[in-house]
Amino acid sequence: MKLSVHSNNCVPVLFFSMLMLWFLASSPKLVMASSVEGDYFLYFAYGSNLLKERLQVHNPSATFHSVARLQDYKLTFGNHKGKPSSTWQGGVATMVKCPGDEVWGVVWKMSTSDLESLDMQEGVNLGIYSPVEITVFKETGEELTCRTYLMNECIFAAPSPPYKKVITLGAEQNGLPYLYQKKLQAIETNNYDGPLEIMDKLSLALQQKRKTKQ
Repeated sequence: MKLSVHSNNCVPVLFFSMLMLWFLASSPKLVMASSVEGDYFLYFAYGSNLLKERLQVHNPSATFHSVARLQDYKLTFGNHKGKPSSTWQGGVATMVKCPGDEVWGVVWKMSTSDLESLDMQEGVNLGIYSPVEITVFKETGEELTCRTYLMNECIFAAPSPPYKKVITLGAEQNGLPYLYQKKLQAIETNNYDGPLEIMDKLSLALQQKRKTKQ
């Protein structure tokens, strides 16, 4: 089954009013960067930051905490106001409300010293993403309160093949559920085949990691 980049078939029109009331009551609470307390915080990654080497390009403190899922949300792809990502040349990941669906991701433990760089990577200062506080569930059922990011004014668009590759590598690297990995592997792309500077950096980092293991 292929994962569509569109989400407009998710909510039945018949129950629109009821679901809107539920959405307003249960949406994640928007949080400001200053609301993070202590030396560390938990970050729920579901897109390219599933891959450790990608996240650590700008956020070296990130360490694996656990695999977790966000209930009643759906993974989708697009661009802020329809402007393609110059980094990835295609749609990038976000999540939209979708009762009964779920998004699996990785919870990273990060130093608050990396909070500013993480916000910058997500384009918070440009209004591209907003930081939100969410409750996710570990495979054991334990609840975790995490920071994550949702895209503002998203226009749905397919991701580039390299972006899909990074997501699927990250899912495999961190042991996301097999069926969810298969779902990610079925994502349709925009077939972009040009160069990407970020992929050069990631390829080098992955090569160095393999050499270290040898």
